[in-house]
Amino acid sequence: MCRWWRRLRWVGFILLLMLASDLFYLSLHWPDWDAIEHGVVSKSAFIHQYERRRRHEPNLPALQWRPVARQSIPRHLKQAVIAAEDARFYQHNGFDLQAFKTAMSRNFKIQEFKYGASTISQQTIKNLYLSQSRSPLRKWHELVMTVAMELNLSKERILELYLNIAEFGPGIYGVEAAAEHYWHLPVSSLQPWQSAQLAACLPSPLRHNPATASRQFYRRTNRVIGFMQQQTWP
Repeated sequence: MCRWWRRLRWVGFILLLMLASDLFYLSLHWPDWDAIEHGVVSKSAFIHQYERRRRHEPNLPALQWRPVARQSIPRHLKQAVIAAEDARFYQHNGFDLQAFKTAMSRNFKIQEFKYGASTISQQTIKNLYLSQSRSPLRKWHELVMTVAMELNLSKERILELYLNIAEFGPGIYGVEAAAEHYWHLPVSSLQPWQSAQLAACLPSPLRHNPATASRQFYRRTNRVIGFMQQQTWP
């Protein structure tokens, strides 16, 4: 009994040491939330990763990224993205447990982990600061930083950040660059159907976008339009 107790104490000590080390790491990389709330939109970790990748693969498309203020983004584009990605964005505090339960139920039925339930807040944190890894440590960092972001940033700012850093095609980041690439228009001039198409890119923008014009892309576009018509927006 004493031997098992000593082992448990050592395991507990190691876990506490790991937690303390990770919290120290987070403290060194902790964002200045006030600057993020009121400052300019900066390049995300994903954009930096794409730039590094392109230095080794020069045949990749050039980076297209032009951040814009929230006032330049049409209301119907915001509605389309929320309808497609996170219908309860204005109701939850960073995590949508209802959507998570629905996604897990669908995964269980098909015996495959196909559907996720990441909110716009979680995706914003992942894009801004983290990697595409699915490791438990990365998910833990995402959880902690999402809670902090929701406590320090307004919903409108979170949405503004997301729309300026989300990927909409090969090397295309943010809604302004996407509007210019696909329609040669500033994002402020997009029509609702074009907004629905941008929102339909988001699950897999490299395979399904206005340029690839896949059947799945148009099916999702039609679903987004239907969601937009059903929802009530703040």
